Amino acid sequence: MLTVPPDRMPGERKLEGVAAYDAALDELLANATHTVRVFDKSIGRSFNSPQRCELLAQFLVARRTNCVKIVLHETANIVRDCPRLMILLKRFSHGLAIHQTLPAARRIYDPFVVADDTRFVRRFHYAEVRGEATIGDVAATSLLIKRFDEIWEASAPAVAATTLGL
Repeated sequence: MLTVPPDRMPGERKLEGVAAYDAALDELLANATHTVRVFDKSIGRSFNSPQRCELLAQFLVARRTNCVKIVLHETANIVRDCPRLMILLKRFSHGLAIHQTLPAARRIYDPFVVADDTRFVRRFHYAEVRGEATIGDVAATSLLIKRFDEIWEASAPAVAATTLGL
């Protein structure tokens, strides 16, 4: 008897629309235990929502060694559109870092968020909200972590918790 392989892994689900993507991202953050890696073109206002900022704060408070690394192509809107995220950056400067990609990495177009070593949420292109959420696919997660590390290396610190002046 022939068995047809499933379209998706058991822990994988397709995401259609902004609400599904945001819910999957919040679920991922709520279940993170040590490291969150975010890569996107820019950061949306959803990262300024009270719920999202509370999830990030709870994660960063849980253990001093927990960290959130964010890499974006565009960072100009963060100070203006995400004051709650800026408060978190100031409060948790030891565990939260925001970088901007250097020109060599600007051609990457598929945003993703990886939590720990076993789960991720990703969109297929930053201009659309179709994507997938995956839990337990260690091989695919490892590839995204490696990719994130390469993007991180091709980036520089972009947003500081404090403003320096004379």
